[in-house]
Amino acid sequence: MSIRALIFDFDGLILDTESPLLSSWTEIFTQYGLTVSEQEWASLLGAAADPPEAYALLEAHLGKALDRARLHAQRVTRELELLASEQVLPGVRELILSAQGAGLKLAVASSSDHAWVDGLLTQHELIDAFDAIVCAEDVADTKPAPDLFLEALHRLGMRADEALVFEDSQHGLAAAKQAGIFCVVVPNQVTRCLSFDGADLVASSIAEYTLEQYLGIAGKD
Repeated sequence: MSIRALIFDFDGLILDTESPLLSSWTEIFTQYGLTVSEQEWASLLGAAADPPEAYALLEAHLGKALDRARLHAQRVTRELELLASEQVLPGVRELILSAQGAGLKLAVASSSDHAWVDGLLTQHELIDAFDAIVCAEDVADTKPAPDLFLEALHRLGMRADEALVFEDSQHGLAAAKQAGIFCVVVPNQVTRCLSFDGADLVASSIAEYTLEQYLGIAGKD
């Protein structure tokens, strides 16, 4: 197997958006006297930028429907305040530069929408690094369905055995494996409490291995 493309998740993998997301929701949960375990919260991640299950948990706790649009606007405002200090995660820029130098194709496959992903990639001067950016509105189903990764392969002109995926969530891992792609899981601050059985490799950080090492491990699969 010869790897010719790298496909990255975005939230929690390129940028730690997951910690601000959790903090913004925790503030709301605390306001209403609701406690959600770290394992339960982490298991929700990867399928949507703002998990609908979070609203459902709060509504079940209160026993009534909420104005989700108003709550969403309030929460996102707080999330963006917290996100302002976040930087691209360790090893991401270096891996991208190494991949470009080696002639590999690069893509992002995210369950978030383009406004969020493209905006933050632009803000952190990474938007031009990718040959394809596939987001929620580009497919019928987001993770754990394989659609995002299959569409990324299509846009890159690659087969599944020619790509390597970097993920940080259980939903993302399930999607990558359904697409038949070698998957490296890099748990983030929020998801590292979970088990990632089925991952081809689990790394503590993208920076833990060089590009050559990632390609070598994938080539032995």
